[in-house]
Amino acid sequence: MRRFSWFNATSLTLGFAFLYLPMILLIVYSFNASKLVTVWAGFSTQWYGELFRDEAFLDAAWVTLQVAVISSTIATVLGTMAAIVLVRSGRFVGRTLFSGMIYAPLVMPEVITGLSLLLLFIGIGLDRGVLTIVLAHTTFSMCYVSVVVSSRLVSFDQSLEEAALDLGCSPFDAFRLVTLPIIAPAVISGWLLAFTLSLDDLVIASFTAGPSATTLPIKIFSSVRLGVSPEINALSTIMIGIVAVGVITASLISKRASLRQQQDEQAAARATG
Repeated sequence: MRRFSWFNATSLTLGFAFLYLPMILLIVYSFNASKLVTVWAGFSTQWYGELFRDEAFLDAAWVTLQVAVISSTIATVLGTMAAIVLVRSGRFVGRTLFSGMIYAPLVMPEVITGLSLLLLFIGIGLDRGVLTIVLAHTTFSMCYVSVVVSSRLVSFDQSLEEAALDLGCSPFDAFRLVTLPIIAPAVISGWLLAFTLSLDDLVIASFTAGPSATTLPIKIFSSVRLGVSPEINALSTIMIGIVAVGVITASLISKRASLRQQQDEQAAARATG
């Protein structure tokens, strides 16, 4: 058994410090009473109050949440369907092209994706706004959902679905009652990943957003160029909290689903034994 050396401990500590220390400092200074974000002047929650009175930030936050929820939901549905086709359909004409189109946004630079979508929207005469941002975010986040769900479908025991079909279920009912509950943790993880990517996106949104729809990353970037405000720290802390709650929720759901699956397998083994 490999021993946990001081080198491993130091590397792990430095790695976690590099990743999470800036976030911890940001959260701490969001409760700073001073207008200077790098000078501590005492504990205060005034910047959270200022943030919730800032109409521009609230409007941008509302647009961002709308876009994230709608685009991640559509991307989850389309990504799950694409994963089922890739895993279950075997070899078919155009499979290589189809898989390449699904996975292309994973390696495509965001600038190219944003510019191509902008030219598309201009070409078809679609005014830029919430709809164009939703379409853009759905396009690039769908591939991430497809990858996550595909990895779960590869290890899925299709004999369970076949047993449901033998017992009289239709293909749709077999998918709804058997397949979907088993792959639900992967589907939820894909939705959360798409939601987080949509919340974080700046480059693609800057190409596809219009004057009537400004997302939170765009608003934050515009504000930071004029100087970092304590309100930015408060807003970033809230976003970190939302993402953390989502990740913890997904982990708990996945763990509960895993335990339930193990219990079902043990019950099935006892019944057949």
